[in-house]
Amino acid sequence: MSTKTSTSAPVQQATAPGGIRNVVLVGHSGGGKTTLFEHLVAATTPGYRAKPTLDERSVQLAVASFSHDGVVVNLIDTPGYPDFVGELRAGLRAADAALFVISAADGVDGATMLLWEECAAIGMPRAVAVTKLDAGRADFEDTVAICQRVFGEGVMALYLPLHGDDESIVGNLGLLTQRIYDYSSGEAVGRAADSEHRELIEAHRSDLIEAIIQESEDDTLLDRYLDGEDIDIDLIISDLLTAVSRGRFHPVIPVSTETGVGTLELLELLTAAFPPPNLHPLPAIMAPNGDPLPPLTCNPDGPLVAEVIRTAGDPYVGRISLVRVFSGTLRPDSVVHVSGHLDRLANGSIEGHVGHDDDERVGLLSSSLGDALSPKPFAIAGDLCVVAKLTKAETTDTLSSKEMPALVEPWMFPDPLLPVAITAATKSDEDKLAGALARLVAEDPTMRLEHNPETHQVILWTMGQAHVDVLLTRLRERYGVNVDSEPLKVALRETFVANAIGHGRHIKQSGGHGQYAVCNIIVEPLDRGAGFEFVDHVVGGAVPRQYIPSVEKGVRAQLLKGCIAGYPMVDRRVTLTDGKSHSVDSSDMAFQTAGALALKDAASPQTVTLLEPIDSLLVTVADEYVGAVMTDLQTRRGRVLGTEQDTSGRSTIKAEVPQTEITRYAIDLRSVSHGTGVFTRSPHGYEPMPPNLVKDHLPG
Repeated sequence: MSTKTSTSAPVQQATAPGGIRNVVLVGHSGGGKTTLFEHLVAATTPGYRAKPTLDERSVQLAVASFSHDGVVVNLIDTPGYPDFVGELRAGLRAADAALFVISAADGVDGATMLLWEECAAIGMPRAVAVTKLDAGRADFEDTVAICQRVFGEGVMALYLPLHGDDESIVGNLGLLTQRIYDYSSGEAVGRAADSEHRELIEAHRSDLIEAIIQESEDDTLLDRYLDGEDIDIDLIISDLLTAVSRGRFHPVIPVSTETGVGTLELLELLTAAFPPPNLHPLPAIMAPNGDPLPPLTCNPDGPLVAEVIRTAGDPYVGRISLVRVFSGTLRPDSVVHVSGHLDRLANGSIEGHVGHDDDERVGLLSSSLGDALSPKPFAIAGDLCVVAKLTKAETTDTLSSKEMPALVEPWMFPDPLLPVAITAATKSDEDKLAGALARLVAEDPTMRLEHNPETHQVILWTMGQAHVDVLLTRLRERYGVNVDSEPLKVALRETFVANAIGHGRHIKQSGGHGQYAVCNIIVEPLDRGAGFEFVDHVVGGAVPRQYIPSVEKGVRAQLLKGCIAGYPMVDRRVTLTDGKSHSVDSSDMAFQTAGALALKDAASPQTVTLLEPIDSLLVTVADEYVGAVMTDLQTRRGRVLGTEQDTSGRSTIKAEVPQTEITRYAIDLRSVSHGTGVFTRSPHGYEPMPPNLVKDHLPG
C-alpha cells in the first residue's frame, strides 16, 4: 500500500460483486511472485511501468486493482519468506482464490506444500503459474509432475511452453483449443497449431479432457467421451471453468515475464475461472457482545460489515488500512462502528489499543495500484479498498453500521515463537519506546510484546530473524527509536536439594532504639510443585508469639529474592526451631530481617540448586525428517515421549525440552526440517539443571 497519487488510467469501478475477482499470489521466496505481479499490472494498466523487485516489497503485502474484459481484479502479492506469514495470512483473508507461483528451476518447497493443503482444507480455488522456464535446469513437464505428486489430484497443464530457435520460451500451446499463442512479436498472436505441434498436443490432450470431464456435473459425459463421442470443446471449457471455481481442478500455466508468455492466458484464468466474491464462503459474524447474528451475504445493499485486513504506517499521511468489504457498501465520510476481539487485549499483543468498541468517521477511499493510490467513490460487498487515517481500527477489527454493530470471526495467526530481548539505546529512546512498540504490535498481529516481570526484560516474540530485523528497522526509521538487542534471560528457580540448618542473627545497638532478633531454622526440600510450608516448632517462648509471623514474612520475602543466584526459591519447608528476643529492642522488622538472614545462612551451593523451566513441544514434520528432528531434540537435552503419524505423510513428535535450549528453535527447526516443520510449545514445569550448567548462573 502506498500514498502516491496514480498517474495511470483509473481502474474501473465495480458496481456488482459478480464483476470482482480477488486473487492472491503465493509461493516460496524467489519464485517470481512480485515480478509476475508487476508484469500483470503493467499489461493491463496504460501508463504503468513495472517496478523492480525491492527488498521492502519482498516482506510486505501489496495490492493492485486493474480491469480486464470488464472485470475488476484485485491482485494481492504476498511475501514468500516464512517470517512474514502474517502478511500472507492477510492476503489469504482478502482473497477468494490463490495463484501459486512455482519456479521451474527450484520446484516446490515444504512450506508451499503445507499452504496448498491449508487452502484445500477450506476449498479455496487454486491454480499454478510456472515461472523461470528459461533457467538452465528448468523443465516444465518435470515441474508439473512434481506439482501433481505433492499437491495431489486435479493438477494438470492447460498449456505447454513453445520454444524458439534459441530454446527461449516464445509462446504457449493450448491443449484444449489446439491453438498457438505466440508472443515473439511482443503481443499474443493466436493461430491454429501446425502439424509439427499437433502430435505434442495430442500426447497430453486426451488425459486433460478426461480429467475435466470427470469433474462434470453431467454423469453421462465421461461414458460418452470414452465411447468415442466427439464432445463439444465449449462444453469442456465450461466444465473446466466450473471445476476451477469450485476448487476441484487446478490448471497449470507456463509464464515468462521476460517475453510476456502466459500473460493473456493468466488474465483469462483470473477473470473467467476464478469465482467472484458472491460465490465464495463468507466468515461468520456475531454481535460485539458475542450474540449470534444472521449469516452474511455478499450484498451491496445489505448491512455494512467489513474487516481491516492490514494496517500500516506511512510517513506522509499516517496510518493507512486495507479493508475487505463483506456486506453492504462502504462510503467516504460515513460513520462506522469499530469493534475488535478482546482476546488480543488479554494476551498483551495489542498493548495500548483503544477504540475497540467505538464509532469513527471514514475518510477518503482509494484503490491501490502497486505503489500508487487512485480515488475510489465507494467499495461494495466483495471489494477491497484503502482507507487513510482510520485511527481507531486495527488489523482484524470489524467495521459495521452503527445500527447493527458486528464482529467478524477472526482468522488464525501462527504463534510467534522466536523471542528477542531489546533495550532502548538512550534515555531519549526509552521515553519513546513504549508508544512505538504499541503502534508496532497494533500493525502486526504476528508479533507479541512481553514485559517479563521476573527478568525485567522487554521481549518481542517474532516469527524469525528476518522478522526481527524488519521490526527493529521500523522502530528506527518509522518511529525514530533506536534499540539494542541483549541476551535473553530465562526465568530460573532455586530450590533446596538437602536438609539445611540456618541461623539468623540481627543485633544493632549503637545508640537510640536498638534492634534484636535471633532465630534458628531447618529447611527441607519438598516435592516439585508443593510450594512453601512454614512450621512453628518453637518451645518455651524463645521467640515471642507475636514475632513468629514476622519470621515467616522475612523468610517469604527472601524466597522471592533467592539466595544464591537471585532467582525465586520454590518447593521447601521452613521450620522455626529456636531463637532469642529482647524485651525492648525486638521488633517485627528485626525478626523479618533475622528470618531472611537465617534462610540465606542455610543456602549454599551444596544445599541449593537451580531449576530450569521445561516446555512441552509438539513438532509436526514431514516423515522423512522425523529422525533428524528427534536427534536434534536430544542434543538439546530433550526427552522424546513419542511420535504419531497422520495420513498426509507427516508425523507429530511429542517432547519435553528445557526452555534455555529452544530460544532459537523457530529458526533451527526450519533448517533441520527443510521448511516442513512447525511446532507449538506450552509450559510443563521445572526440573533440576545439570550441575555443570548451574555453575554458569552462579555469581563469581
